[in-house]
Amino acid sequence: MLGLKQYVILGAGLDTFCFRHPELKNSLEIFEIDYPATQEFKKKRLDNANFKIPSNLHFVSMDFTDTFSYQNLIDEGFNNKKTFFSLLGVSYYLTKEENSSLINNLFTKVPSGSSIVFDYADEKLFEEKGMSNRVENMVKMASASGEPMKSCFTYYEIENMLEKSGLLIYEHLSPATINDLFFSNRTDYLSAFETIHYIHAIKK
Repeated sequence: MLGLKQYVILGAGLDTFCFRHPELKNSLEIFEIDYPATQEFKKKRLDNANFKIPSNLHFVSMDFTDTFSYQNLIDEGFNNKKTFFSLLGVSYYLTKEENSSLINNLFTKVPSGSSIVFDYADEKLFEEKGMSNRVENMVKMASASGEPMKSCFTYYEIENMLEKSGLLIYEHLSPATINDLFFSNRTDYLSAFETIHYIHAIKK
């Protein structure tokens, strides 16, 4: 992406992007946001593996699903520069209102051209069984684990939510499109998940 200066990974977990792309050390600042305990666990794993933390990797401890604070990012060197946000595997565990508030907050301090990639569950989430009942089982397992799935969206709802935050959809991948692009030539049982869509949206 032209002019991109910052990459923010929300719910980074054990993400290894920074270590896989050492060539970006002097051109891209990477901010990983996650729970303090998760980040401490990751730092110990990196230390045990003798990985040196690059100077362009910044750990930001925050429960962004509850309250997003830009100050935590700014304290780690975040600036008002073109930024790319990644929010994967998160949206369905938040309510619609929480999703809307989070995305709106994310784009308050970044310039035009900044963007986000995220996945979301469509309106069939709570009624679709899926192949081998995998959608139904996912919903049940999430609830049993204490982290129930809380939201699903129609495409119109997603479009409307993003529009309110000044974002336009640049690319939308439906389950059918994902299947055609990445699973059509497979000879095993793997296929795109029936209810999960991907969106790339850009700030106007």
